Amino acid sequence: MQSVIHLEEICKSYYMGKQELQVLKGLSIDISQNEYVALMGPSGSGKSTLMNILGCLDSPTSGTYILNGNDVSTMPDNDLADIRNKEIGFVFQQFNLLPRLTAMENVALPLVYAGVSKKVRNEMAMEVLAKVDLTPRSHHKPNELSGGQCQRVAIARALVNNPSIILADEPTGNLDTKTSYEIMSIFSKIHSEGNTVILVTHEEDISKYAHRIIRLRDGLLESDRIRETTALA
Repeated sequence: MQSVIHLEEICKSYYMGKQELQVLKGLSIDISQNEYVALMGPSGSGKSTLMNILGCLDSPTSGTYILNGNDVSTMPDNDLADIRNKEIGFVFQQFNLLPRLTAMENVALPLVYAGVSKKVRNEMAMEVLAKVDLTPRSHHKPNELSGGQCQRVAIARALVNNPSIILADEPTGNLDTKTSYEIMSIFSKIHSEGNTVILVTHEEDISKYAHRIIRLRDGLLESDRIRETTALA
């Protein structure tokens, strides 16, 4: 199966004065098209740093990162921004919706940056809002929506560009248990439609929705296993 993500000997260090803090210590990981991966690890394990690199929000200190055939390891910021917009759909714990825009306008935002006409981007936004069962709320602003509905808007926004990967960072962190399971069933549906999903979570019950669990500890790969059974959507 085609590899969407190829990481080879990825290292990431930060410097405080002359002191080097090594966060990632030579990670090598391959993720194939249409995999559903949970990225886990205790606080300080390096999972947030790895997520930032996967999402092209940061670059590795050394090593190679090939995303969908593009070597993004050493790309300048402008090119990384372009790759982010085309290749990656982000879903964050805090939703990150713009309060003055409607659900439809929030979903259409990545298409504005891509230069898509207003008519076409509104049509595309409505199409993905239907996928997350939010068509009736398309003209409501975030303060008129529940937490679960806001996260559905964020998921629709992540899908609108038809990206190579959906990267979800603690997507149920601000939601109650029932709503969390509803959101996770949407991710299962997205995965079943052919999308590659990478989920960053510290919650074991949420990780069970993924088919593969990668655990980090102290900047190293602790384990990488395929689940024999997965939670039902």
